[in-house]
Amino acid sequence: MPKAPWPTGTCPVGHGAPHGFDGPHVPIYAPEFAVDPHRAYGEMRSQYGSLVPVELAPGVPATLVIRYYTAVRILNDPDHFSADPRTWEKDIPVDCPVLPLLAWRPTSGRSTGVDYFRYRQATTASVEGVDLHALHATVEQIAIPQINTFCEVGRVDILSQYALPVVFEVVNSQLGCPPEIGRRAATALAAMFEGGSEAEAGNAMLSEALVELVAIKRARPDNDITSRLLQHSARLDDVEMLHQLVSFYAGACELQRNLIANALLLILTDDRFAGDVLSGSLSTRDALDEVLFTDPPLANLCVTYPRQPILVDDVWLPAHQPIVISMAACNNDPEIRTDDLVGNRSHLAWGLGPHICPARSMAYLIAQDAIDQLLDALPEMQLADKITWRPGPIHRALTALPVHFPPSRPFNTPQLDNMGEVLHRRPL
Repeated sequence: MPKAPWPTGTCPVGHGAPHGFDGPHVPIYAPEFAVDPHRAYGEMRSQYGSLVPVELAPGVPATLVIRYYTAVRILNDPDHFSADPRTWEKDIPVDCPVLPLLAWRPTSGRSTGVDYFRYRQATTASVEGVDLHALHATVEQIAIPQINTFCEVGRVDILSQYALPVVFEVVNSQLGCPPEIGRRAATALAAMFEGGSEAEAGNAMLSEALVELVAIKRARPDNDITSRLLQHSARLDDVEMLHQLVSFYAGACELQRNLIANALLLILTDDRFAGDVLSGSLSTRDALDEVLFTDPPLANLCVTYPRQPILVDDVWLPAHQPIVISMAACNNDPEIRTDDLVGNRSHLAWGLGPHICPARSMAYLIAQDAIDQLLDALPEMQLADKITWRPGPIHRALTALPVHFPPSRPFNTPQLDNMGEVLHRRPL
């Protein structure tokens, strides 16, 4: 491994920048990075080794972890690496484009100690109450009417006209969220993940929408995630409820639609999947697992902050400065990456350790069923235009996924039996 261009082995005098490194940082927010991040990760690995000085936004330094085993060490060590960003964010301008995504919230993902356990128990219990068997039928009932909005046209942008509306309808159904509030949440989240000048406005818009949802569920609880959170023994107040729901929407909607789109892009463009998924020898789940290795929708996050300066891989990491795990780079680390990824679920796309995603089974099911419904209804889809990627330090997201296909007659909305099983679905 080449020698890193910063002091190693002994603690540097200055702790303000990652690694005590005063040279230029890699701007992972730049459009050039989004075009080919895997090439950039390879160059980082050659120049820096496992820990890379990056900028999340202009003037916002961080350390990017690109080695799998280094990431595993950090994610499993909450005693030394805290998820609480409050010391760091004191020095961050309020208009920083990544602050809405990284700022402290009263959630398990941004907390430690007693607060972490309290929030985590409430979140886990609310998710475990979801009936996954019924969820399967819910996805199908939502997906087919959405397919009917474009199946006769012969062309569609999968990302905006299918993945996004289907995911929002499904998540809204699980949260018990009225459609109008869900639409406002969708607009707000898009602004937050895009970053830039609209990020803070998106943060405020999302808060307003979800405060209304909490008020509705306090008055009229039901069998949904929001109501279960409110009824949990953690006794979450309105502010805490707001932030649990922000986490659900951010993880389930913005990221899940990108998981669906990224997996469909793989299926449509890779001969191993374009033939094998449709013929049955490879499953949609295999395609999802591969894209979670290669292009996970949450490419760089799982942010932690060292409680004090700490030596990792012969590099001193400064206290209270963000350590960002690159799930995309770590998953493709030559130390662990193999050519055959079928059935391999050792990727870090869901996180690891105490902050691993509690809703991953639910997320898998929604994405898999949404993709299966589309492939079943329109099996002759083909990519229509050249694709481009949205810039941003956190996500791996397409700007659009345009496809064309032979026009089809609309399908019947699925009919269910009294056990929730689909009885039939056929063209009208």
